[in-house]
Amino acid sequence: MSEAAATIPDTPLFDRAGSIRGYRINKMAMALGQPANRAAFKSDEEAYLDSFGLSAHEKSAVMARDWHEMVRLGGNLFFILKISAVDPTPITRIGAAQASMEHEDFLHLRLGKKRNG
Repeated sequence: MSEAAATIPDTPLFDRAGSIRGYRINKMAMALGQPANRAAFKSDEEAYLDSFGLSAHEKSAVMARDWHEMVRLGGNLFFILKISAVDPTPITRIGAAQASMEHEDFLHLRLGKKRNG
């Protein structure tokens, strides 16, 4: 299958190349399943990210909670959701960021939530 045929507009696909590219982000995020690692992340986020060898670009995406960029860099959504549990961040905000939409627009247009008023 050609690369063009294997794409969905505005959606970074998680394939083998993405998995390899995102290894460090995914390993770091998966480690957040352990309470001690969550505490270390909250205590000194940059040092925690450095301990997994994240590049400056990867660190910047994580620290900015740029969900779309983390996925583009190879982050597996199921792993990087562990970051949202530390903050905590509603999954709908991540979905909105992934879709490059405002949260309220995402709720209305993608999830069918009625607007107030």
